[in-house]
Amino acid sequence: MVIERLPRMTQGQRDRLAFVELRLRFIGEIRRHDLVTRFGIQAAAATRDIAQYKELAPRNMEYDTKGKVYVKGSWFRPIFDFPPERVLMWLSQGYGDGEPVRWRGIVAQEGTTLPGKIDLELLSILTRAIHQCAAVEVSYRALSSGLTTREIVPFALADSGLRWHVRAFDRRSGEFRDFVLGRLDDARIIPGAVADHEKPDQDIQWNRITELELVPHPANVQHPDTIEAEYGMDGGLLKVRARAAMAGYLLRRWNVDCTQDHSLKGGEHHLWLRNRPALYGVTNLMLAPGYGEPSKEW
Repeated sequence: MVIERLPRMTQGQRDRLAFVELRLRFIGEIRRHDLVTRFGIQAAAATRDIAQYKELAPRNMEYDTKGKVYVKGSWFRPIFDFPPERVLMWLSQGYGDGEPVRWRGIVAQEGTTLPGKIDLELLSILTRAIHQCAAVEVSYRALSSGLTTREIVPFALADSGLRWHVRAFDRRSGEFRDFVLGRLDDARIIPGAVADHEKPDQDIQWNRITELELVPHPANVQHPDTIEAEYGMDGGLLKVRARAAMAGYLLRRWNVDCTQDHSLKGGEHHLWLRNRPALYGVTNLMLAPGYGEPSKEW
């Protein structure tokens, strides 16, 4: 049995086999070159790793003779148990992609995140669709409309600091939007090409980069040098570049006062946005503390 054979392998072998599975499950394909590049091994060794994985899980991969690539099998069943946060780390940052090992750190640490449901099978459908530039039919639970079925064209994952989203063109609204991963109930890839207006280069909010100038809050912070040191400010100023689509999340997460006259009270507002005009035209500013309605102020 697979569960009995894996522990008898070396850590290096298990890491490479886990990498093969990650590529198959979440990208939909694996090439020898992927292993060669990731682990610095010879092509012959990469061939052996792929053959070994196929021996362990014969139905998990098929060889596409036309594309000369191994692809995810229709009867795919994972042999490694990855926690969702580990998968998202690998997908978004590209490291730590070895075998999933749950270990205790060398110093005590605790987190304050709320538990969130992320279905790895649904996630794998989205990431393969991103890789293939394909549309997806999803069942999605929205706060305003409840459970609906819609077609989206995903192209990126986005971490708001509190939750993970998928950025996609929504065929129902005709707009690019963020969809919370934990609100997805079902998904399937839709065959066929996507239209030009549904592609990432047409997402103005995603492609626009805005530079935010953050300073210690003039009214709420008695010792601004403390905030300057905490955030590594240069001359009392921290410049942050962010996609317009992500700016609202950033400002909400760090409780940045976005009022024109730094009028928000409360100890949670350590930072003030000095250059409000940088947010003109950004669409998700309902998340920005104190920003209000841009149309009334500009």
